[in-house]
Amino acid sequence: PTEILARQHYNDLNAYFEKLGIKTELLIGATTQKEKRRIYGELKNGEIQVVIGTHALLTETVEFSNLGIVITDEQHRFGIAQRAVLREKASAAHLLVMSATPIPRTLALAMYGDLDISRITEMPKGRQRVDTFVVDESYRDRLNAFITKQVENGGQCYVVCPAIERSEDDENETYSPTSITNIAFERNDFSNIKNATEHADFLRQNLKNISVECMHGRMKSAEKDEIMKRFASGETKVLVSTTVIEVGVNVPNATLMIIENAERFGLSQLHQLRGRVGRGVKKSYCVLVSGLDSEKAKSRLEIMKTTYDGYEIAEKDLILRGPGDFFASTDSSMRQSGGFEFKLAKLCDDETLFSRAFALAKAIVDIDPELTSEENKGLRQALGTHIKSTLSTIS
Repeated sequence: PTEILARQHYNDLNAYFEKLGIKTELLIGATTQKEKRRIYGELKNGEIQVVIGTHALLTETVEFSNLGIVITDEQHRFGIAQRAVLREKASAAHLLVMSATPIPRTLALAMYGDLDISRITEMPKGRQRVDTFVVDESYRDRLNAFITKQVENGGQCYVVCPAIERSEDDENETYSPTSITNIAFERNDFSNIKNATEHADFLRQNLKNISVECMHGRMKSAEKDEIMKRFASGETKVLVSTTVIEVGVNVPNATLMIIENAERFGLSQLHQLRGRVGRGVKKSYCVLVSGLDSEKAKSRLEIMKTTYDGYEIAEKDLILRGPGDFFASTDSSMRQSGGFEFKLAKLCDDETLFSRAFALAKAIVDIDPELTSEENKGLRQALGTHIKSTLSTIS
């Protein structure tokens, strides 16, 4: 989903595969046109065996000689249509999707039996739980003091804002199709939204003798790389950013994550941001700042305060948001989220019942894939009616 993450994976994997004689390439938006043409040609003729890339891999110009496996890292950052495009590159390719917090749709697909799921339940060696707190604007002075204390103790701090600058409205980089929440649009007042540019200036004025830098998605790749190098080396103590640091950023010395206007982020996104700290041996903290006086917003943030398992957070996100549409399409009307209701079961509460239903459905399809037998004619008719109704709703 990001150039930062793609470069990181390329550097790690290329060093490994090179020893095995496997040719690996990197394809991102910043790749020159000349290099892109070379990569397109070598992918098509099979000369390149492994390619790591961003959304640049989704274009029609990318063709594969014999695509065997598609791995989507941080899959919650991709929309329905984007994932459909990847599958269409090769109908017989294996598919592996990875995320610390699967989006509601993926979780629902797993529940429907369309995906096999593997869970890593233990934390990496040496990791500690990141203590999480929810505060409002009245804690501002104490927050600044806490940042100072973390820096004095040798740590570093991220501060995430939902906007880049004051002139933005709700159509900024935070509100991607996979992270948007209904909470974000409960009101039309954007005057209290923290933006990275101004908030960085505010922190420079209030955090004496502490180096503060700002990073966002509109910067050129080279500029972002330089800022991240200074933060990773410890030269920069506080990094104010938008969600460009959500994935692919690994700074073990960072001990504090502050998320401004936290109610405007999805649960999965909040969990991903929290995961940027606690990557070393030092005790780490996450502070969710929200001034929205809404029971719905408070209940969502309370989930983050008390829940640390990404899978459990994804389950709760599924209940809150729904899975969206199940018929893959490149049409812009495809819903990334949205509810459905079962008559006999509740999502996430009746796992055993769902498993039995999936097993029975699979057994029926294995025996009678077209549902043409006498005993399955009623099922075929009911299914056809449901599909027509669903597609009519989408269109």
